[in-house]
Amino acid sequence: MSSKEILIDNPIYFQNRELSWLDFNARVVEEANDPANPILEQLTFLSIGSSNLDEFYKVRVAGLQDQQKMGVEEPDTKKMWSPKKQLQEITKKNRINVRRQYDLFDLKRKQLNEKGLYFKSVRELNESDKNKARAIFEREIKPAITPYGIDAYRPFPHLSDGVLHLFVKLKRSGEPFIAIVPVPERLSRVYAVHNNEHTYLLLIEDLIYSFLSDLFKGYDVTYSFTFRITRNADLEIQEEGAEDLLSAIEDYLEKRKNGMAVRLEIDRRESAVSVNEDVALLKKALSIKQRDIYTLNGPLDLTFLSEVIPLLKEQGITESFKPFKPSYPSELKKQSVYSLARKKDLFFHHPFDAFDPIISFVREAAEDDRTVSIKQTLYRVSDDSPLVEALKNAAKKGIQVTVLVELKARFDEANNVHWAKELEEAGAHILYGVKGLKTHSKATLVIKKETDGFRRYVHLGTGNYNEQTARLYTDMGLITSNNEITQDVFDFFNYLSGYSDQPDYHYLHVSPFDIRDAFIENIEKEIKLHTRYGNGHIIAKMNSLTDKKMLLKLYEASQAGVKIELIVRGICCLIPGIPGISENITVRSIVGRFLEHSRVYYFYHNGEENLYLSSADMMTRNMIKRVEIAFPVLEPLLKSHILSILKLYLYDNTKAWILTSDGLYKKASLSDKAVHAQNELLSISSEQEKVKENPPSSNKWLTYFSALFSR
Repeated sequence: MSSKEILIDNPIYFQNRELSWLDFNARVVEEANDPANPILEQLTFLSIGSSNLDEFYKVRVAGLQDQQKMGVEEPDTKKMWSPKKQLQEITKKNRINVRRQYDLFDLKRKQLNEKGLYFKSVRELNESDKNKARAIFEREIKPAITPYGIDAYRPFPHLSDGVLHLFVKLKRSGEPFIAIVPVPERLSRVYAVHNNEHTYLLLIEDLIYSFLSDLFKGYDVTYSFTFRITRNADLEIQEEGAEDLLSAIEDYLEKRKNGMAVRLEIDRRESAVSVNEDVALLKKALSIKQRDIYTLNGPLDLTFLSEVIPLLKEQGITESFKPFKPSYPSELKKQSVYSLARKKDLFFHHPFDAFDPIISFVREAAEDDRTVSIKQTLYRVSDDSPLVEALKNAAKKGIQVTVLVELKARFDEANNVHWAKELEEAGAHILYGVKGLKTHSKATLVIKKETDGFRRYVHLGTGNYNEQTARLYTDMGLITSNNEITQDVFDFFNYLSGYSDQPDYHYLHVSPFDIRDAFIENIEKEIKLHTRYGNGHIIAKMNSLTDKKMLLKLYEASQAGVKIELIVRGICCLIPGIPGISENITVRSIVGRFLEHSRVYYFYHNGEENLYLSSADMMTRNMIKRVEIAFPVLEPLLKSHILSILKLYLYDNTKAWILTSDGLYKKASLSDKAVHAQNELLSISSEQEKVKENPPSSNKWLTYFSALFSR
């Protein structure tokens, strides 16, 4: 290790992974305060923030708690904090974040009041409306309720992950009793009561609370409060010795329902008395620390706001993002995706470009008698996937179909087990991934026997084969018939399905390890060329940046004078702008209508310009614990087009957050002209649709970008 590396390998120059994630979620929640976002979208961002935080506790916090319980003192590799220290810092920052989230929720409620909609408790209603609320309770809720008493004969009940429960204190003949009432998961969370003037939104827990005496005849209800627990979902899948990974995954899903409690949330709004004794009882029963108890002055689990949106639309509140129609390449209206791919590489930037050509890529192969085989990796697919249907049809027709279904895709395991069984029944050959690794690559290979012999076609992408998320996430992909790349993907699938060492690829870089090695080589080359020519430039766009080796190498490049522009949506453990360390690095995060999901890596190389798209972030798990692909864009026009997209994100001063040298994010400052990258790309897509009969060439696309940048 050089003296320069020793100098930069100091904890003060890095951010903790978990705290950086909390900063990201805070940026998501802050979208609820952006007046440029319509009210329904603001509510959606609050809902997403809660959903994100649930998963964070189930996985990341749960993992740290496990380490602490087992006495593991090994620190994180960046800040060198022990698990205990990390948990303390997480709690400190998260309490601030949650307070902000509920402040914004209160603000949204007031804004809805101005539109004639009110979140109300039953006790705030007049008698007529209370009767309507009782009718809802009697008809739609009460038949599904099962109260659980707690005494010598009725043990403390199992409390399901994420489910709302009411803790009820009762009294009879002066003697106290305790009961717990789970709120049935399959019932609506929100109910509407209408009168001539207003619409009142009632939460199910409040309806149950208001009519608790109906559930405990002969007992007096002293008080009640709502609570919710989050359970550990970071359980280890026992692959070692598993004869059938499918069965192992199904066992794992059952065990996950009973993971240890990692968080307890309490809604104190309806309880005027102290509940400390009751919380202590729950704390003991759940073996949870005080650190992980959140007492909130508002409804628990704000994901219910996604359920509110349809109700608001029924009341005429329709302010949401303007619908858009993704651009469909007009060339593909006149010829098949395969005919066009024989002539040139096809680039797609979703959701601005339609995902339909990717579906057609598989469907047309399934319907073509010349198709010999189709091979595809599936990580997360939709519940009603047209791609899976096409693969099933191909298998039934006798086409050799090989599908790697990643059963270990967290929180999609059950869905993937279902599709694996369906595909297998249709006659497809199913692979469950690689032992000890998750296969996160996005690749499809089609082999056809055409008049001039066998020909291979490939789709490679940065995002999942999921037509639903392709309208919500930004991702990039390429369809090509390039001989070397298609040979690489052919070798890649044979490596997955058979027994062999990693192949020697022409162009692909495949993790574990090879992507990191390739990127380090590219950075070292950029340093060397910059030393000679003084024009070093790296641009990288990704979801997260955590890998220590990559961080150190980027610091080294900055010290050498290389200009480094990073677009990192989520976690970033690097701190830019530190004199002598990272003063040549800038970091920005884009949070907007679409989830920024594409991964792009660009190295100037004195004009040689290497540009890669990848399924991998610069995270250690992507570099050494997953099967990932990074692939180059070879055609100069496509390379320039993608570089223009990157530059557009670098000009964004509307949705961008800038990471400062003190480790804090601040909103980008507006210049004379506001630039909103996602909106600009939507405008380009819209223009493309308007001139479908006379589509612009790639050169005209670049002319558009040049005009935009010249502003």
